[in-house]
Amino acid sequence: MAAFAQSAPCWVDVQLPDLEAGKRFYGELFGWTFRAGEGPWADALSDGRLVAALAAKKDGRMPTAWGVHFATDDIAASVARVRAAGGQVITEPVPAGHYGVLAQAADPGGAVFGLWQAGERAGFQKQNEPGSFCWTEVHTRVKDRVDPFYEEVFGFRSADADDEPGAAAPGTDETHVDFRIWSPAGTEPGPGTAVGGRSVITDAFPAEMPSHFLSYFAVADCDASAATVERLGGRITTPPLDIPYGRMAVLHDDQGAEFAVLQPSLS
Repeated sequence: MAAFAQSAPCWVDVQLPDLEAGKRFYGELFGWTFRAGEGPWADALSDGRLVAALAAKKDGRMPTAWGVHFATDDIAASVARVRAAGGQVITEPVPAGHYGVLAQAADPGGAVFGLWQAGERAGFQKQNEPGSFCWTEVHTRVKDRVDPFYEEVFGFRSADADDEPGAAAPGTDETHVDFRIWSPAGTEPGPGTAVGGRSVITDAFPAEMPSHFLSYFAVADCDASAATVERLGGRITTPPLDIPYGRMAVLHDDQGAEFAVLQPSLS
């Protein structure tokens, strides 16, 4: 079982109203295959390796959304740090069978994330390759509260990337965003070690947009992936555009869950 560095993103899953429809959508988009889980969910595999899970929503009031989980070797201590740093614990640590222990929390801006203490399952078996997770970032309106939160809870070392070229806000010509990248404790902060980041939700976005995590999947062809999403009944939020790390797009599946795709640059 491959171990994940403390506080590294180690798993993603999506809550959907229709699990079978989700399997059809992501199976065609990413080439995933599926195997039944121990409950109303399915493991997603790429080239036979675990990359994610799809779950049927137990409650229609739950959001249709992708969630990201961060690795911890002491979930009780992580939960305590969440509270001490001003976050909220939504789900106390609970065993997930023999796979591990999970908890769910929210940062001071309301963005929800998971904590995962591995048992028999460490997390992804494939990442940073086409058809698998490659990045996550929190989008928030309260960066002054959120930045210290993630540094205290996860020990991230942060580096600002002001004026980083990025997605333009809808209906504007703004092509730069206030962005911060996170590197694990004990590393030199910067793009070479970053495991995630923080972006700011500006006034250019709808006031009702909540704080949230956006997770990215690597693809071989960003434009083709965006076109496939539309063909399958999903929609494009941010059309394909070039950023320093490749070509990306923000998309929604045919049930409303938001995610992004990134075609990494060759350099």
